[in-house]
Amino acid sequence: MNFTWGALILAAGKGTRMKSVTAKVMQPILNEPMLLYPLNALKGCQQVATAVVVGYGKDEVIAYLKRDWPHVATIEQKQQKGTGDAVKVSSSFWENYDYLLVLPGDVPLITSDTIDLLMRRHVEKGSALSFISFQASNAVGYGRVVRVGGVVRIVEEKDATEEELKISEVNSGVYAFSTDALKRHIKSLECKNAQGEYYLTDLVEIFQSAGERVEVVLGEREEEFLGVNDPFQLARTTALLRELILARWMESGVKCVDPSTVWIGPNVIFEGEAFISPNVQIYGRTVVGDRCNIGSFSIIRDCRLESQVHINSHVIIENSSIGHEAVVGPFAYLRDGAELMAQAFAGKFVEIKKSKIGARSKVPHLSYIGDAIIGEDTNIGAGTITCNYDGIRKHPTKIGDRCFVGSDTMLVAPVELDDDVTTGAGSVITDNVPKGALALARARQRNILGWKRKK
Repeated sequence: MNFTWGALILAAGKGTRMKSVTAKVMQPILNEPMLLYPLNALKGCQQVATAVVVGYGKDEVIAYLKRDWPHVATIEQKQQKGTGDAVKVSSSFWENYDYLLVLPGDVPLITSDTIDLLMRRHVEKGSALSFISFQASNAVGYGRVVRVGGVVRIVEEKDATEEELKISEVNSGVYAFSTDALKRHIKSLECKNAQGEYYLTDLVEIFQSAGERVEVVLGEREEEFLGVNDPFQLARTTALLRELILARWMESGVKCVDPSTVWIGPNVIFEGEAFISPNVQIYGRTVVGDRCNIGSFSIIRDCRLESQVHINSHVIIENSSIGHEAVVGPFAYLRDGAELMAQAFAGKFVEIKKSKIGARSKVPHLSYIGDAIIGEDTNIGAGTITCNYDGIRKHPTKIGDRCFVGSDTMLVAPVELDDDVTTGAGSVITDNVPKGALALARARQRNILGWKRKK
């Protein structure tokens, strides 16, 4: 029999202890919002329709979801009155499903396997409510799981007695509900507690009092349920995720000289073996081809690297693509849709923006190439600049195949150099140059004899 599942991620809180104007779930972990991680975990489960409860910083959260998770619904909790209230105001979403998962937005280490286990156990046991608990090495900040005579309660820390505070089994904040039972009992929640909020945890007692079955699933790994409430926990969680992601790729053949200094984002993909030097960062939806070599202090974000690309040290590449056997750096910056085709070269102190560099073409030294198309087998001399901006608009430059652009050439866009063109060093090119021509545009040299002696 097929059952339908909905999932609710609670992401309305400000996260006061973060001391930030940014919503807690938008705090960055490996260059991605914290919210990405529970979303990714749900994506890896059996088919689950997902919604996010938003509140503080809702505009930023909604914009992120629309851009990267367009199929995820959003529900606004206008006043942050607690987790129970968040679920209550979301009833128009979850009442359409047989079962509902509820996850905090600040548990980035939660895995698909653990969520699948909770879903499976919930159905197998015929439970009305199931939740995950775990043994905490330091229970401060967590609700305690209190077991007395076969009855289970979750007591929030601010409401716990001294004896209850000694309990090490704590609530993860991850739940599964049968929605028929949830409909019956969600209105029974009250806010008679130290926080003046509607606690979702109170449903554990309410369900049992009504004769509903409640199941506790003990989680095996404490780290998986670590919450993120302050900058220290944010740093700790980031470090743990970094190690997990890197270990997974190293098991697949990625080589790191010093794994402790390499940072890989959760959406990065390696298509085969790669060699990564110390102090490298790779983020976003970057794809690294087979047998690439990435030098120290390089940062790569949202890029495509084809096979056998060689990135030298101190290179930044953003939103760009690098072709097979191309070489970049050291000290190069490629951005905004730059393309290096196969075996092309962008060398020392070169910036390439929104430009295409053809196969086997070279931009070796001290150049700026912006809004340009460069053909194949072309050499761009040191100090060449495409003057693409007139103060109001950007203009294109086109350079053909097999051209030789002399050092310190200024190409004042819009301008086009046809195939096999040569420019003299120090030229300022303002007009198109026909195929095979030599373009010279510089003042004639004058030698003033005896000038030093007269001075």
